[in-house]
Amino acid sequence: MSAESVQALLECSVTELTGRFVTQAQPVPQGLLEALEADPRQGAQVLARRLRSRQEKNRAEGQRLRHLLKFETELWEQGLLKVAGVDEAGMAPLAGPVVAAAAILPRGYKLKGLDDSKKILDPDKREALAEALKRDVVAWAVGRAEVEEIDQINIYHAGLLAMRRAVEGLGLTPDYVLVDARTIPQCPSPQRGIIKGDSLSLSIAAASVLAKTTRDRLMAELDAQYPGYGLAAHKGYPTAQHVQAIQAKGVLPIHRRSFGPVREALGLAQPSGPVPMQSELFAATPAPMAKR
Repeated sequence: MSAESVQALLECSVTELTGRFVTQAQPVPQGLLEALEADPRQGAQVLARRLRSRQEKNRAEGQRLRHLLKFETELWEQGLLKVAGVDEAGMAPLAGPVVAAAAILPRGYKLKGLDDSKKILDPDKREALAEALKRDVVAWAVGRAEVEEIDQINIYHAGLLAMRRAVEGLGLTPDYVLVDARTIPQCPSPQRGIIKGDSLSLSIAAASVLAKTTRDRLMAELDAQYPGYGLAAHKGYPTAQHVQAIQAKGVLPIHRRSFGPVREALGLAQPSGPVPMQSELFAATPAPMAKR
Protein backbone atom coordinates (compact mmCIF):
# COMPACT_ATOMS: atom_id res chain seq x y z
CA MET A 1 0.00 0.00 0.00
CA SER A 2 1.32 3.43 -0.90
CA ALA A 3 2.23 6.08 1.64
CA GLU A 4 -0.70 8.14 0.35
CA SER A 5 -3.11 5.29 1.08
CA VAL A 6 -1.74 4.85 4.59
CA GLN A 7 -2.12 8.57 5.10
CA ALA A 8 -5.73 8.33 3.93
CA LEU A 9 -6.38 5.64 6.50
CA LEU A 10 -4.87 7.78 9.23
CA GLU A 11 -7.48 10.41 8.45
CA CYS A 12 -10.15 7.91 9.51
CA SER A 13 -11.34 7.87 13.10
CA VAL A 14 -9.85 5.31 15.49
CA THR A 15 -13.33 3.83 15.85
CA GLU A 16 -13.55 3.24 12.11
CA LEU A 17 -10.07 1.74 11.97
CA THR A 18 -10.87 -0.53 14.92
CA GLY A 19 -14.00 -1.72 13.15
CA ARG A 20 -12.10 -2.55 9.98
CA PHE A 21 -8.98 -4.13 11.39
CA VAL A 22 -10.18 -5.60 14.70
CA THR A 23 -13.90 -6.31 14.42
CA GLN A 24 -13.86 -7.24 10.74
CA ALA A 25 -10.28 -8.57 10.94
CA GLN A 26 -9.31 -7.10 7.56
CA PRO A 27 -5.65 -7.54 6.56
CA VAL A 28 -3.48 -4.76 7.96
CA PRO A 29 -1.84 -2.85 5.09
CA GLN A 30 1.94 -2.65 5.10
CA GLY A 31 3.13 0.44 6.90
CA LEU A 32 -0.10 1.08 8.79
CA LEU A 33 1.12 -0.38 12.07
CA GLU A 34 4.19 1.81 12.12
CA ALA A 35 2.08 4.83 11.19
CA LEU A 36 -0.37 4.15 14.00
CA GLU A 37 2.49 3.77 16.48
CA ALA A 38 3.74 7.21 15.44
CA ASP A 39 0.26 8.74 15.52
CA PRO A 40 -0.11 11.23 18.42
CA ARG A 41 -3.65 10.03 19.12
CA GLN A 42 -3.69 7.80 22.19
CA GLY A 43 -6.45 5.64 20.67
CA ALA A 44 -4.33 5.05 17.57
CA GLN A 45 -1.43 3.84 19.68
CA VAL A 46 -3.73 1.52 21.65
CA LEU A 47 -5.02 0.13 18.35
CA ALA A 48 -1.45 -0.36 17.14
CA ARG A 49 -0.65 -2.41 20.26
CA ARG A 50 -3.75 -4.56 19.72
CA LEU A 51 -2.86 -5.23 16.10
CA ARG A 52 0.79 -5.92 16.95
CA SER A 53 -0.29 -8.38 19.66
CA ARG A 54 -2.61 -10.13 17.21
CA GLN A 55 0.20 -10.44 14.68
CA GLU A 56 2.49 -12.01 17.27
CA LYS A 57 -0.22 -14.46 18.37
CA ASN A 58 -0.92 -15.44 14.76
CA ARG A 59 2.79 -15.96 14.14
CA ALA A 60 3.07 -18.16 17.25
CA GLU A 61 -0.01 -20.13 16.22
CA GLY A 62 1.46 -20.70 12.78
CA GLN A 63 4.67 -22.02 14.33
CA ARG A 64 2.67 -24.30 16.67
CA LEU A 65 0.69 -25.77 13.78
CA ARG A 66 3.82 -26.31 11.69
CA HIS A 67 5.38 -28.18 14.61
CA LEU A 68 2.27 -30.37 14.93
CA LEU A 69 2.63 -31.37 11.28
CA LYS A 70 6.16 -32.75 11.64
CA PHE A 71 5.08 -36.41 11.42
CA GLU A 72 2.72 -35.71 8.54
CA THR A 73 5.27 -33.59 6.67
CA GLU A 74 7.85 -36.37 6.81
CA LEU A 75 5.33 -38.78 5.31
CA TRP A 76 4.06 -36.31 2.71
CA GLU A 77 7.63 -35.74 1.53
CA GLN A 78 7.89 -39.50 0.94
CA GLY A 79 4.83 -39.37 -1.31
CA LEU A 80 2.48 -40.78 1.33
CA LEU A 81 -0.24 -38.16 0.98
CA LYS A 82 -3.20 -39.99 2.54
CA VAL A 83 -2.07 -39.87 6.17
CA ALA A 84 -4.85 -40.74 8.61
CA GLY A 85 -4.80 -39.67 12.23
CA VAL A 86 -6.77 -41.88 14.63
CA ASP A 87 -7.89 -41.29 18.22
CA GLU A 88 -10.70 -42.30 20.54
CA ALA A 89 -12.93 -40.80 23.21
CA GLY A 90 -14.69 -42.49 26.07
CA MET A 91 -12.34 -45.11 27.50
CA ALA A 92 -12.89 -44.15 31.15
CA PRO A 93 -16.68 -43.49 31.39
CA LEU A 94 -19.04 -45.87 33.13
CA ALA A 95 -21.69 -45.50 30.41
CA GLY A 96 -21.99 -45.37 26.66
CA PRO A 97 -19.85 -46.66 23.82
CA VAL A 98 -16.24 -45.83 23.11
CA VAL A 99 -16.01 -43.72 19.95
CA ALA A 100 -13.01 -43.40 17.65
CA ALA A 101 -12.42 -41.15 14.67
CA ALA A 102 -10.05 -41.16 11.72
CA ALA A 103 -9.20 -38.08 9.67
CA ILE A 104 -7.02 -37.45 6.62
CA LEU A 105 -5.88 -33.84 6.34
CA PRO A 106 -4.99 -32.15 3.05
CA ARG A 107 -1.25 -31.70 2.59
CA GLY A 108 -0.04 -28.68 4.56
CA TYR A 109 -3.45 -28.15 6.18
CA LYS A 110 -3.59 -25.83 9.19
CA LEU A 111 -6.67 -24.97 11.24
CA LYS A 112 -6.27 -22.20 13.80
CA GLY A 113 -6.97 -23.44 17.32
CA LEU A 114 -6.89 -27.15 16.44
CA ASP A 115 -5.36 -29.15 19.28
CA ASP A 116 -5.89 -32.20 21.46
CA SER A 117 -9.59 -32.12 22.33
CA LYS A 118 -8.76 -32.37 26.05
CA LYS A 119 -7.04 -28.98 25.81
CA ILE A 120 -10.07 -27.32 24.17
CA LEU A 121 -12.32 -26.65 27.15
CA ASP A 122 -15.02 -24.66 25.34
CA PRO A 123 -17.60 -27.09 23.84
CA ASP A 124 -18.69 -24.51 21.27
CA LYS A 125 -15.11 -24.13 20.07
CA ARG A 126 -14.74 -27.90 19.79
CA GLU A 127 -17.93 -28.06 17.73
CA ALA A 128 -16.79 -25.24 15.46
CA LEU A 129 -13.46 -26.99 14.88
CA ALA A 130 -15.25 -30.27 14.18
CA GLU A 131 -17.49 -28.63 11.59
CA ALA A 132 -14.49 -27.01 9.90
CA LEU A 133 -12.70 -30.37 9.79
CA LYS A 134 -15.70 -32.14 8.29
CA ARG A 135 -15.79 -29.47 5.59
CA ASP A 136 -12.06 -29.39 4.85
CA VAL A 137 -10.55 -32.85 5.29
CA VAL A 138 -9.90 -35.36 2.52
CA ALA A 139 -11.87 -38.01 4.42
CA TRP A 140 -13.13 -38.65 7.93
CA ALA A 141 -15.11 -41.35 9.71
CA VAL A 142 -16.09 -42.48 13.18
CA GLY A 143 -16.28 -45.97 14.62
CA ARG A 144 -17.88 -47.27 17.80
CA ALA A 145 -17.61 -50.19 20.13
CA GLU A 146 -20.82 -50.71 22.04
CA VAL A 147 -21.26 -51.36 25.75
CA GLU A 148 -21.87 -55.07 25.17
CA GLU A 149 -18.60 -55.32 23.27
CA ILE A 150 -16.75 -53.40 25.98
CA ASP A 151 -18.01 -55.85 28.59
CA GLN A 152 -17.20 -58.85 26.42
CA ILE A 153 -13.68 -58.04 25.21
CA ASN A 154 -12.64 -55.33 27.78
CA ILE A 155 -12.30 -51.60 27.25
CA TYR A 156 -8.76 -51.70 25.89
CA HIS A 157 -9.62 -54.04 23.05
CA ALA A 158 -12.93 -52.27 22.50
CA GLY A 159 -11.04 -49.02 21.96
CA LEU A 160 -8.88 -50.71 19.34
CA LEU A 161 -11.99 -52.16 17.69
CA ALA A 162 -13.55 -48.70 17.47
CA MET A 163 -10.33 -47.37 15.93
CA ARG A 164 -10.27 -50.13 13.34
CA ARG A 165 -13.88 -49.41 12.43
CA ALA A 166 -13.07 -45.72 12.06
CA VAL A 167 -10.24 -46.47 9.61
CA GLU A 168 -12.45 -48.91 7.70
CA GLY A 169 -15.16 -46.25 7.48
CA LEU A 170 -12.95 -43.77 5.60
CA GLY A 171 -13.99 -45.17 2.24
CA LEU A 172 -10.34 -45.35 1.11
CA THR A 173 -7.17 -47.05 2.25
CA PRO A 174 -4.74 -44.63 3.92
CA ASP A 175 -1.12 -44.62 2.80
CA TYR A 176 -0.14 -44.42 6.48
CA VAL A 177 -1.89 -44.25 9.85
CA LEU A 178 -0.80 -42.26 12.89
CA VAL A 179 -2.45 -43.50 16.09
CA ASP A 180 -2.59 -42.02 19.55
CA ALA A 181 -0.49 -44.27 21.81
CA ARG A 182 -1.30 -47.64 20.22
CA THR A 183 -1.33 -49.59 16.99
CA ILE A 184 -4.49 -51.02 15.51
CA PRO A 185 -4.84 -54.78 14.95
CA GLN A 186 -5.71 -55.82 11.38
CA CYS A 187 -5.10 -52.31 10.09
CA PRO A 188 -4.70 -52.45 6.29
CA SER A 189 -2.06 -49.70 6.23
CA PRO A 190 1.38 -49.20 7.78
CA GLN A 191 1.02 -47.36 11.04
CA ARG A 192 2.78 -45.79 13.97
CA GLY A 193 1.63 -45.40 17.56
CA ILE A 194 2.75 -42.08 19.05
CA ILE A 195 2.70 -41.58 22.80
CA LYS A 196 0.64 -38.44 23.51
CA GLY A 197 0.01 -38.30 19.79
CA ASP A 198 -3.05 -36.08 20.19
CA SER A 199 -0.67 -33.36 21.44
CA LEU A 200 2.05 -34.05 18.86
CA SER A 201 0.25 -34.71 15.57
CA LEU A 202 -2.33 -32.44 13.96
CA SER A 203 -4.00 -35.41 12.25
CA ILE A 204 -4.44 -37.22 15.56
CA ALA A 205 -5.64 -33.98 17.17
CA ALA A 206 -8.24 -33.67 14.41
CA ALA A 207 -9.39 -37.22 15.09
CA SER A 208 -9.59 -36.50 18.83
CA VAL A 209 -11.87 -33.51 18.21
CA LEU A 210 -14.12 -35.50 15.88
CA ALA A 211 -14.32 -38.42 18.31
CA LYS A 212 -14.97 -36.19 21.33
CA THR A 213 -17.70 -34.09 19.71
CA THR A 214 -19.40 -37.17 18.25
CA ARG A 215 -19.48 -38.91 21.61
CA ASP A 216 -20.61 -35.79 23.48
CA ARG A 217 -23.59 -35.43 21.15
CA LEU A 218 -24.43 -39.08 21.64
CA MET A 219 -24.34 -38.71 25.43
CA ALA A 220 -26.67 -35.70 25.19
CA GLU A 221 -29.11 -37.88 23.22
CA LEU A 222 -28.83 -40.62 25.85
CA ASP A 223 -29.48 -38.03 28.56
CA ALA A 224 -32.82 -37.25 26.92
CA GLN A 225 -33.56 -40.98 26.79
CA TYR A 226 -32.47 -41.62 30.38
CA PRO A 227 -33.14 -38.41 32.36
CA GLY A 228 -31.95 -37.94 35.91
CA TYR A 229 -28.46 -39.38 35.54
CA GLY A 230 -26.75 -36.20 34.31
CA LEU A 231 -25.32 -37.88 31.22
CA ALA A 232 -25.26 -34.65 29.19
CA ALA A 233 -23.15 -32.98 31.89
CA HIS A 234 -20.60 -35.65 32.85
CA LYS A 235 -20.75 -37.66 29.59
CA GLY A 236 -20.82 -40.92 31.52
CA TYR A 237 -17.59 -40.35 33.45
CA PRO A 238 -17.44 -41.64 37.04
CA THR A 239 -18.22 -38.36 38.80
CA ALA A 240 -19.67 -38.38 42.29
CA GLN A 241 -23.01 -37.26 40.82
CA HIS A 242 -23.02 -40.15 38.36
CA VAL A 243 -22.10 -42.81 40.92
CA GLN A 244 -24.76 -41.51 43.32
CA ALA A 245 -27.38 -41.61 40.55
CA ILE A 246 -26.48 -45.22 39.76
CA GLN A 247 -26.80 -46.18 43.41
CA ALA A 248 -30.07 -44.31 43.86
CA LYS A 249 -31.80 -44.97 40.52
CA GLY A 250 -30.23 -48.22 39.37
CA VAL A 251 -28.06 -49.39 36.51
CA LEU A 252 -29.10 -48.58 32.94
CA PRO A 253 -28.66 -50.76 29.83
CA ILE A 254 -25.97 -48.31 28.67
CA HIS A 255 -23.82 -48.83 31.79
CA ARG A 256 -20.64 -50.88 31.45
CA ARG A 257 -21.03 -53.89 33.70
CA SER A 258 -17.31 -54.65 33.59
CA PHE A 259 -16.55 -51.36 35.42
CA GLY A 260 -16.19 -51.37 39.22
CA PRO A 261 -18.82 -48.82 40.32
CA VAL A 262 -21.43 -50.45 38.08
CA ARG A 263 -20.58 -53.94 39.34
CA GLU A 264 -20.78 -52.66 42.89
CA ALA A 265 -24.24 -51.18 42.30
CA LEU A 266 -25.36 -54.52 40.87
CA GLY A 267 -23.90 -56.45 43.80
CA LEU A 268 -21.45 -58.28 41.54
CA ALA A 269 -18.03 -59.42 42.62
CA GLN A 270 -15.05 -57.46 41.37
CA PRO A 271 -12.77 -59.19 38.83
CA SER A 272 -10.25 -61.48 40.51
CA GLY A 273 -7.44 -60.74 38.06
CA PRO A 274 -5.25 -57.65 38.10
CA VAL A 275 -6.65 -54.51 36.49
CA PRO A 276 -4.18 -53.00 33.98
CA MET A 277 -2.78 -49.63 34.89
CA GLN A 278 -3.44 -46.73 32.53
CA SER A 279 0.22 -46.70 31.50
CA GLU A 280 -0.03 -50.37 30.51
CA LEU A 281 -3.22 -49.84 28.55
CA PHE A 282 -1.73 -47.08 26.46
CA ALA A 283 1.84 -48.30 26.06
CA ALA A 284 3.17 -48.40 22.53
CA THR A 285 6.50 -49.04 20.89
CA PRO A 286 7.04 -46.34 18.27
CA ALA A 287 7.63 -47.85 14.86
CA PRO A 288 10.03 -46.28 12.40
CA MET A 289 8.49 -44.03 9.78
CA ALA A 290 7.93 -45.60 6.42
CA LYS A 291 10.53 -45.00 3.76
CA ARG A 292 10.15 -45.07 0.01
